[in-house]
Order: sequence, then structure tokens, then C-alpha cells
Amino acid sequence: MGRLTYLTGGVRSGKSRRAVELARRRGVRVLFIATCVPGDDEMRRRVAAHRSTRPAEWETVEEDRDVAGAIRAAAGRCDVAIVDCLTMFVSSRILAGEPDETIEGRVRDFVAAAAGPGPDVIVVSNEVGSGVVPASELGRRFRDLAGAANQIVAGAAGEATLMVSGYPVELKREVQP
Repeated sequence: MGRLTYLTGGVRSGKSRRAVELARRRGVRVLFIATCVPGDDEMRRRVAAHRSTRPAEWETVEEDRDVAGAIRAAAGRCDVAIVDCLTMFVSSRILAGEPDETIEGRVRDFVAAAAGPGPDVIVVSNEVGSGVVPASELGRRFRDLAGAANQIVAGAAGEATLMVSGYPVELKREVQP
């Protein structure tokens, strides 16, 4: 069974860089599960820049619907899977019109997949609870669902780290057998 590592922090706090560092230390065969499917040129440029920071031999899968299925399919194919990021996954499911209960169910299914047989899973997520209250109903719904998803994943993770200005602040570390 793999272990689940949770990395959170603000935008540009070093979460993805930290995930790549951890994956390099943990295994040779790495699967990068990208939950952002870019919809415009600016986002495509961001994704390309992000991809350029990873080793070329790493496999990348774009999956914004069934992250749990992608993790289950990775069993035996890789040592480590990075899911980047949970908040983009939540956002895409909201925009697809899914109800809150379905989205939270998908997150719980993702946690179950990460706890099952297969690779170590490193999940990246934005900490959205430190900002202002969003002005729109959609923004508040996103903030609330992202916060709930973060709590579900952090609660199941053996390690949880808050990234601040490029530095890791350990929130939780369970002893591995």
C-alpha cells in the first residue's frame, strides 16, 4: 500500500516544486496526474511552463474527472503519483455542474484509491481559507468545497505540509511501518 502525502499552501508557495522533489526521492517511475485541462492560451502557457520543471521521462495524465480511477490504473506502473492539484479538480467538478455531495464523494473515493494497493500519492492543493470571503455565491461554494476537500485529504494523509514562501512547515507526520 502506498502512502498519502498532502501539500498545501498559497499560490506560488512552492507546493509543486516540493512535490517534484519528494517524488524524485521516492521513486524512479513517476506519474504526474494533472487535474487542469487548459481552456485558453494563457493557461496552456502556464501548463507548459509547469511541465518543463518535471523530468521528461515522467508520464503525465490529464484527468479532471476521475482522479481515483487514474490512481487505481497506476498500480504497478509507477512508484509515485503526484496529483496536482486538488483545488483545480474541485473547480472543474463545480463548473461541470456536479452537486457538492458528488464532489465530496469523488474526493473520498480518491482517498480510498490512494490508501489501496499502488503507488505513493503526493497531492497538491491550494489553501483557500486564509483569504477574504468571496463576493459571489460561486466563489463561496468553491471556497467551502475546497476547504472540505482539503480537510478530507489532510485527515487521511500520513504526512501534511504547509508551504510558506518556499519553505515547508510540517503539520502532520505519522510514523511509517
